[in-house]
Amino acid sequence: MNYKIIETLLRNKGVFTLKMFYKEVTWTDFDLLERFMTDVFVELNVPRDDAEICANVLITADKLGIDSHGIGRFYPIYVERLKARVQEPITNFEIIRESPTTAVVDGNHGMGHVIGFKSMDLAMKKAKDYGMGMIAVRNSTHYGIAGYYSLMAVKENMIGITGTNARPAIAPTFGTEPMLGTNPLSIGIPSDDDFPFIFDAATSVTQRGKIEVFARAEKEIPQGWVIGEDGEVRTDTASILIDLEKGKAALLPLGGKGSETAGYKGYGFATVVELLSAALQDGSYLKALSGYDSNGNRTPYKVGHFFVAINIEAFTEIDKFKRTAGEILRELRRSRKDPNAERIYTAGEKEYLTWKERKNKGAPIDKVIKSQLIELRDEFNLKSYIFPWEKDIYS
Repeated sequence: MNYKIIETLLRNKGVFTLKMFYKEVTWTDFDLLERFMTDVFVELNVPRDDAEICANVLITADKLGIDSHGIGRFYPIYVERLKARVQEPITNFEIIRESPTTAVVDGNHGMGHVIGFKSMDLAMKKAKDYGMGMIAVRNSTHYGIAGYYSLMAVKENMIGITGTNARPAIAPTFGTEPMLGTNPLSIGIPSDDDFPFIFDAATSVTQRGKIEVFARAEKEIPQGWVIGEDGEVRTDTASILIDLEKGKAALLPLGGKGSETAGYKGYGFATVVELLSAALQDGSYLKALSGYDSNGNRTPYKVGHFFVAINIEAFTEIDKFKRTAGEILRELRRSRKDPNAERIYTAGEKEYLTWKERKNKGAPIDKVIKSQLIELRDEFNLKSYIFPWEKDIYS
C-alpha cells in the first residue's frame, strides 16, 4: 500500500492520519481535545474554572510532545480516579501555615493541577513582593507535567522550580523494591532565546507514562528501564505494568542499575524530591503513597509538592539576566558535537521545536485513546463532539 498517497489525500481532507510503525494515529485539533476534556471534567463535578486548568495542563503536555503525560492519561488516571472517589472533584485549597515568603498548603485530595496552579501563583505573588516565594503542599494528587508550573514562573520573568513525590516506583540503588516515586524535578529559567530553558525530568530512567505508551503500541520497553524482584532487568511491557502495581517490579533510578553508571545519583535526587515533598509539610511519603490501605482498599494518594519562584529583578536587571542566560545556552549548542550526532540541544528546545511542528497538526491520537474518548463522549452524552477519525475522510 502506498502510504504516501494516502497521507496526501488525508492531508488534503484536513485530517492528517499518519501510519506509524506500530499503529495508526490521527492528528487531532488541540482546542477540540481541550474543550472535550474540560466538558468531561465538568460532568465529573469539577467546577468549570478548575476543569479548564486541568485540561490546559494536560493539553500542554501534548503540545510539547510529552505524550506520556497528556490526553493519554486523561481516562486511565484522572477520570478513573474521580469515578473511584479517590480524589475530590472540588478542590479545597487550604493554607494552613504562612509567612511573607512561604506557605504550607493542604490540598485535601483535590485536583492536583488546580493545587499546582494556585500554589505556583501564590509563590510568584510572594516573590514579586519579597524576591522569593516557596510553597509546600500535602494531600494533593497527580498534577501532570511539572514543567507547566515552572513555565508559569518563566512567563512572569521569574525562575520557577517544582517537584513532586508519587506512588512507589523506583528501587533504591542495590535494591529491588519500589520505594520512591518517579519524583520529577523541573526548573524553568528565562532567556532571550525564542524558548526558555525548561528542565523537566523524572529522577528515574523513565516513568510509568512512557511504559504505558509502549504498552499501547504493543512493544517491549528498552533494556535498563525496569528491574524485577529477582534483580534481573525486564522488558515485558504489559506484565511490567501489572507488577509495578504489585510491587514485583521497579523502575531504575537515573544512571541505571548499581553504581557503575552512577545510579546512586538518580537515587539521591529522587530522595531529595521526596524529602522536600513530604518533610516540610508534614506530609505522606514512600509506601504511604501507594493508594491502598493495609486491607487493600483504595485510598487517596496523598502526594506532596513544592514550588519555588525567584524574582530575577531582586538580583539583577531582567534584560541582562536573559542575555547572559541566552549566551550560555547558545554557547552550549555551538560547542563541538559528536560527528555521529545531528546537533546539540539545550533543555526546552526539543519541546519548542515539537510545538512548532504540531501547532497546525494537533495531537497524535492512537487507537486506544480514540476508543477511550468515544466511550466518554457516549457515557456523558456529549453529542456535539464528532472526532476526526469518525468522519468519512473519502466523502
